[in-house]
Amino acid sequence: MHTLTKIFSNKFSIYGAVIRFASSLPKYETLTVSVPRKNVYHVEMSRPQKLNTVNKVMWGDLKDCFRALHDDAECRVIVLSGQGKLFTAGIDLNSLIEYFSTANDIEDIGRRGRFLYKYIKECQDSISSLEDCIKPVLTVIHGACIGAGVDLITAADMRYCTEDAWFQVKEVEVGLAPDVGTLQRLPKVIGSASIVRELCYTARKVYAKEALDIGLVSKVLPDKESAIAHALSLAADIASKSPVAVQATKQNLVFSLEKTNAEGLEHIALLNTVNHQSEDLTKSAIAMASKGDKPEFEDY
Repeated sequence: MHTLTKIFSNKFSIYGAVIRFASSLPKYETLTVSVPRKNVYHVEMSRPQKLNTVNKVMWGDLKDCFRALHDDAECRVIVLSGQGKLFTAGIDLNSLIEYFSTANDIEDIGRRGRFLYKYIKECQDSISSLEDCIKPVLTVIHGACIGAGVDLITAADMRYCTEDAWFQVKEVEVGLAPDVGTLQRLPKVIGSASIVRELCYTARKVYAKEALDIGLVSKVLPDKESAIAHALSLAADIASKSPVAVQATKQNLVFSLEKTNAEGLEHIALLNTVNHQSEDLTKSAIAMASKGDKPEFEDY
């Protein structure tokens, strides 16, 4: 009976690492979720035949996925990438045309405006789900990262790319001002208002070397395979740390972006009045003092 229970549970152990069966993972029409390392979840945009363009379904899937992983105790770190020849070609134009067509069918300008506002806010919520997710999100970009792709990666914690990667804030070329995150987050990622405005006003492409130089990505890897391997290795290292400490760190980093130093300090002080009582702190201190094996932490 004990063996049968093991077999039919939704996870099993290999050399001490708990791996979940694929059947127990959340399913999405436009995303594929796997667990390649202990406590590391890999989310792949899976519309390769459509160049991973973001359509109405994917907007919803992204939000649902990252909100679910936010609450998944076994998930400690997330790696986001794209299947096929490139990361993403941005928003699905057919989906955009359908959306504008629906809007234009609404005769009353007030109601049409309300419809447009609701759509924009839904897309914003989808992108913000990466930032709102309490688990660190690492992105791996190969090939192109266009338009909504830039919104997506700037809402993540870390970015890595391949030598053939390029980035483009595309919106002005299609007659739009970016409205789902790039204008708000890119300046904080790069730190140069001049470069950000140049990229947003001109829609010029940024290739891997420049992306590294301006701080858009942390590292450039030769190809997708090595970039994924690098991200998964880094994610596994983060996942081995106390999830209480890592998640509180992300909470305070995100909170402090828009706050004064004093507000940020008060926020982390309040968080740590609870977190300092965690057994994780004791485990870490004992391991460091004894110079023994790395401690194992419970899911959180």
